This record gives sequence, C-alpha cells and structure tokens, in this order.
Amino acid sequence: MSNKPARTLSFKCAKCTKPVTLYLQKVSACSHIQPYQGICKCGEVRYHATGDKDAVASFLANPHEGWSHHH
Repeated sequence: MSNKPARTLSFKCAKCTKPVTLYLQKVSACSHIQPYQGICKCGEVRYHATGDKDAVASFLANPHEGWSHHH
C-alpha cells in the first residue's frame, strides 16, 4: 500500500450540490499536510486538506495561495 496522497478528491459543491474535483496542490517538503483545491462549474472555490490536525486547521483558516507550512 502506498503512502502517497491521492492526486484528486471529489466532493459535492456546498453552493449548487454538483460534483467538484479537488486537485492536490504543491506539496511541502514534509508530509504533515496535503492541501487540495478545486473550482466548481458554478465558480465556487473549495479547499480541503489531509494530514496533521494543526496544519490542516491552519490551512483551512487561511487557504489562499500565500499559505505555507513551517516547522
């Protein structure tokens, strides 16, 4: 079994309930967090992350492009 994160995740859009695919974003040097982002056809941006609880909470609180994980 591989420890690599999935390249895509699928969710329903919170705005229009259509399926939206989130893509794995640039991964940091550590494996504490794997951030995902996707844009629904209706224009709604969706963020998600897997990994360390504190790093995920930090990302979801401010998921914009300038976010980075530091030790």
